[in-house]
Amino acid sequence: MKTSNAVISSVEKLDYRVTVGDVAAKAGLEINLAQQELLALAADTGGHLQVANTGDIVYLFPRNLRSILRNKYWQLRWQQWWQKVWRVLFYLIRISFGIALILSILLMLVAILVIIVGLSASSNREDNSSDSRSSSGGIVFVPQFWFSPRSFRIFNWDYGYSNSRERQVTENNHKMSFLESIFSFLFGDGNPNSRLEDQRWQMIGTVIRNNQGAIVAEQIAPYLDNVTNTEDESYILPVLTRFNGYPEVTESGDIIYYFPELQVTAKENQHQDIFPYLKEKLWQFSQASSGQIMGAIALGSVNFILALVLGYFLQEEFVTELGDFIVFVDSIYGFLWIYAISFLAIPLGRNFWLQGKNREIQRRNQAREIQANLLTQGSEHLRQKIASARRLAAQKVLGDEDITYSTEKDLLTQNLEQAEQIDQEWLKRLESN
Repeated sequence: MKTSNAVISSVEKLDYRVTVGDVAAKAGLEINLAQQELLALAADTGGHLQVANTGDIVYLFPRNLRSILRNKYWQLRWQQWWQKVWRVLFYLIRISFGIALILSILLMLVAILVIIVGLSASSNREDNSSDSRSSSGGIVFVPQFWFSPRSFRIFNWDYGYSNSRERQVTENNHKMSFLESIFSFLFGDGNPNSRLEDQRWQMIGTVIRNNQGAIVAEQIAPYLDNVTNTEDESYILPVLTRFNGYPEVTESGDIIYYFPELQVTAKENQHQDIFPYLKEKLWQFSQASSGQIMGAIALGSVNFILALVLGYFLQEEFVTELGDFIVFVDSIYGFLWIYAISFLAIPLGRNFWLQGKNREIQRRNQAREIQANLLTQGSEHLRQKIASARRLAAQKVLGDEDITYSTEKDLLTQNLEQAEQIDQEWLKRLESN
């Protein structure tokens, strides 16, 4: 069984000594899944199980568990190698759209100039009697576009994504190159909420841990979706399933939810501050600077105009006689025309799509904020429910003194140590008497 990176990261953050509840709360995993993956990880890395006198189990892992896994599984080595290769490949994919735009502009510009020169030469051959007439073909104005080198750097090899699924957020001190900004202008920079579900369950697990394993449904509502009626507490059922929780009816008829596994920990947990509700990030049109976006629009417009002009010239029958280059351009003109239209149409359509997407995100955020405000204001009945939940709250910290068996030592040695410990306790009692 391949252990997820979330479990490995949780074990590392919890100092390599954990319970199932520790990992389930930290990683936001289901209790059963966390237990299965911890057992698999212990088997793969030579970890140890410690059994407390209460019957609870603590998992103890070596601090070099990543090195052990890396050396044991060639798949992990392959994955790490592929991530490095993907950083380069994805960078090349990003800048390829900017290169394609520049090549398209240059190709059409050269083709137009060749056709114009061909027109002028043809006009000269038809009428050699008048120099003024031969030179009256017109003047071609080629617009010049100047870009600041500070705003438009062509290459920047420092940029990369951590993996193929997860977007790496651009740092404040990172300046996107101009070729990268073309890709960003066309397709954006990925989903800002790609890890939303992981964050949701991690925050819910933290809320349960902060309340020592006993909560009321209203404390979870700000982290869920579509909770409009808190009187119907069916929305908490997925939380009970994931963290193996149980309902408990109080004397006043209220329902309290407690999670026995999350009350057991390998070390005392401190209260963790979290945001009062799950807040989704709004989609950004692009992380490129305003100057880079204006530059992309300007180049896209130039590309579109050149496509129109080139299409007008290619309607002349004689242009195919100007050489293989014009024949080649004529054969790919359909692609150039579609690219010119798409370059402006895709961002425009994406902008309207993002507006609708962000309206939905704002609606969900407002609904969660309302639930958080209701919890903060707290009616008298809600305060009584929370007080009842606190009476069920408990935290069981399993220290070394609670361990009665560990796979670190053989059974005979541990039995001898337990016998010595019992003898010492009896001696102390006899001395006190």
